[in-house]
Amino acid sequence: MKIELHKIPIREVIAGYKDNSEEGVAAYDGKLDIRPKYQREFVYDGKQRDAVLQTAKQGFPLNVMYWMVKEDGSYEMLDGQQRTISIGQYVNGDFSLDDRFFHNLTDEEQKQIMDYELMIYFCEGTDKERLDWFKTINIAGEKLTDQELRNAVYTGPWLSDAKLKFSKTGCVAYLLANDGGSLLKGSPIRQEYLETALSWINGGEIADYMAKHQHDKNANDLWEYFREVIAWVRATFTNYRKEMNGVAWGVLYNEFKDEKLDTKKLEKEIKELMLDEDVTKKSGIYPYVLTRDERHLNIRSFNDKMKREAYERQNGICSLCKKKEEWRITDMEADHIKPWHEGGKTISKNCQMLCKQCNRTKSGV
Repeated sequence: MKIELHKIPIREVIAGYKDNSEEGVAAYDGKLDIRPKYQREFVYDGKQRDAVLQTAKQGFPLNVMYWMVKEDGSYEMLDGQQRTISIGQYVNGDFSLDDRFFHNLTDEEQKQIMDYELMIYFCEGTDKERLDWFKTINIAGEKLTDQELRNAVYTGPWLSDAKLKFSKTGCVAYLLANDGGSLLKGSPIRQEYLETALSWINGGEIADYMAKHQHDKNANDLWEYFREVIAWVRATFTNYRKEMNGVAWGVLYNEFKDEKLDTKKLEKEIKELMLDEDVTKKSGIYPYVLTRDERHLNIRSFNDKMKREAYERQNGICSLCKKKEEWRITDMEADHIKPWHEGGKTISKNCQMLCKQCNRTKSGV
């Protein structure tokens, strides 16, 4: 890859700056694509954004930026999007710094910012070299998420449409998943909504799905699937609780979508489990009532006092195999005499100590 350093003042870089949700972000008199399809959204917080402007105002050096030279003589940004947008938004009057907008500055102060020279490497190379370099230079700073890296590899019409639906502030996926109570964790602009939907639809094989659909004209199949999942959740679990946020809904939908479920019965059981002190992971109630897998619930463990009481009561002898050998307490494990799913509680009188072999056999491990 050919790399050449240039010093370009801010006034030239942000000339013709525009930020459009449909058309993207451009500057340098329309010749610079600040947010190519493989790039992330703007993720700087106010403190990071302000630091960029303070650095320029005081004449301190900013980290170098990288632009890819395209065949038609235009450029696309490899690295420096967050800093460039921060500058463009400030000069554009989108936010103030120290309670002063750009237009409130004196002519001298404005000139100081506009004359500040950015250190920019112009890079020329193949698509593969571009993407490899993109990954390398983004190891530091605002580290790319796994999904942002996948986006860099599988750019195309499908990804552009998927990002419109899943990766914008206030996108339709966000609005749908939060209408009536939030069902998903994370941030659309960090690609977490897109990553979640992709993980659901293809059993966790995200890259395979993106590779298969990379050149599709749109992401309608993914969007329709996502809509069906959310609709199924709202219809199946009719009383929203905050513990529903972040449940792997797509996994449950894939397995149980065709089953006839009694929503009233489910709600009654969920309510009982929410009140059960032995259930320490309340969000796990939702997969449990469908799968009956107790591992989702993280049933409360017997504490050391309960274990000691049972151990002394049994004289160190396993209550199952009843071998005369006296075990050390560290060689034994606590177990519910009456299983939790049959109503047994995690209390001293329901605790028994088993040798590890008996406990493994009883648990089916």
